[in-house]
Amino acid sequence: MQKFSHKKSVAPIEVIETDAPQLNCDGGKGPLGHPRVFLTVNKEGFVDCPYCGKHYQLAKGASASSAH
Repeated sequence: MQKFSHKKSVAPIEVIETDAPQLNCDGGKGPLGHPRVFLTVNKEGFVDCPYCGKHYQLAKGASASSAH
């Protein structure tokens, strides 16, 4: 009898360090990516892309507030 695992293999979340509190994400895979979305880093210093789940982390010493 063959045993099957119900555990799913989950790829690790990609963490990208950024100096800018506002950025955009298109999935990074050219035509296989996703629509470009514009994101703003939150007070805690990070933001996650709602499409691909990339985790953007504000670099140490960078400000989460915008100069605009």
